[in-house]
Amino acid sequence: QVQLVESGGGLVQAGGSLRLSCADSGRTFSNYVMGWFRQAPGKEREFVSGISRGGISTDYADSVKGRFTISRDNAKNTVYLRMNSLKPEDTAVYYCAAGRTAVVSAQSRDYDSWGQGTQVTVSS
Repeated sequence: QVQLVESGGGLVQAGGSLRLSCADSGRTFSNYVMGWFRQAPGKEREFVSGISRGGISTDYADSVKGRFTISRDNAKNTVYLRMNSLKPEDTAVYYCAAGRTAVVSAQSRDYDSWGQGTQVTVSS
């Protein structure tokens, strides 16, 4: 079982950067594909990025490609999302999630453990 806690959100100006972290207090972190999703007010939750168990394979939503980078440190049971060149449309609550899928998935239904979310607000 994983227990996920996100941190690193905040208020930043457009063009700025943030790094989100998601720590797992369990002991099976490396068994899980990890994903980042976000939900803006009035919108559905959407996939942002995902990373395979060993960190070799990654996937990104088109809207963040070239600006966001996902990584993980299995020794620290932590997954990261580095966000550069932030835009006001990136404003959302960001959630990390863990899933036992064989490959990185962009579908929220493939993730069975979720963090509580961290707010990211980008001002124009």
